[in-house]
Amino acid sequence: MTDLRNEMDSDLDQNYSLNSNADPKNMQELTIYNVQDKFQTMSDQIITRIDDMGNRIDDLEKSIADLMNQAGVEGPVPEK
Repeated sequence: MTDLRNEMDSDLDQNYSLNSNADPKNMQELTIYNVQDKFQTMSDQIITRIDDMGNRIDDLEKSIADLMNQAGVEGPVPEK
């Protein structure tokens, strides 16, 4: 297992080291992968925040409706 790990590390060093004569295609693929990975992470974070915001808005609407009911005020007329 250690030998396999050392071999993989050696391959990575040879293919992606800035100090080596790495194949530009491999460097481009690595760069594209890193950019795609960062983009996916950011997209996931944005979607999570939007979902959280939607939940908070739903909770706020429910709280307002509860307060209006307690005060005896009728809510807005439902749209048809």
